[in-house]
Amino acid sequence: MTRILVTNDDGIRSNGLEALALALEALGEVVAVAPMLESSAIGHALTLQRPLRLDRIAPRRFSVDGTPADCINVAVTKVFKTLPDVVVSGINQGSNVGDDVACSGTVAGAMEAAMLGIPSLAISLERSAGEFDFTQAAKVAVDLTARLLAHPLPNRTFLNVNVPHKPAKGMRVTVQGRCKHVAAVAESLDPRGVLRFWIEQAPARWEELERSDHHAMTDGWVSVTPLHTDMTNHDALTLTESLSLE
Repeated sequence: MTRILVTNDDGIRSNGLEALALALEALGEVVAVAPMLESSAIGHALTLQRPLRLDRIAPRRFSVDGTPADCINVAVTKVFKTLPDVVVSGINQGSNVGDDVACSGTVAGAMEAAMLGIPSLAISLERSAGEFDFTQAAKVAVDLTARLLAHPLPNRTFLNVNVPHKPAKGMRVTVQGRCKHVAAVAESLDPRGVLRFWIEQAPARWEELERSDHHAMTDGWVSVTPLHTDMTNHDALTLTESLSLE
């Protein structure tokens, strides 16, 4: 039977995680190992300064008091005790497009799995004014997971999938979008009168890339972007060599 590991960054009690796990049972045995608490925007962090706690909270549902990347490592070594056949991270409450992939815990869960040699994908659902309806995203996850199992991607490559909140027109293979960031930090006084700062998300100005993940999703398509762990800018190698680094 196909062994499927599910994780996320919204926490083990997230409705998106449970919707994903239940839908994927159509493909095999599903085990969820996810952060005990929300770990959004934590990126690919690993917890190295303290021990981790693993708790079984329900049949085939486990929490780890750490990050999504921690969850993958604990799941592989202590829950499965071997590599699962596939890892699916999500369903994230909010899209992960463009530069969001650099800090997304959802994406990091899939990336950590890919680094361990496990086929993987991350799936996120666009925010809307109402409550999240994970039905469409769950169906997309099942479809793409089945395809991924049948047609594995190149080594250390995984899929980043973003689903619009409205009924999708279909799927598009996309590239990672780009936007111009603006730093935004709010300040306030705590109850003792000490100045504190909050990192905020400023409105982003997106570049108009027709094949980008952001463009596809906002145009009503499911965006499917193949990502890989090699962050080398190969186009800049010659220029870097010309700097005569010693």
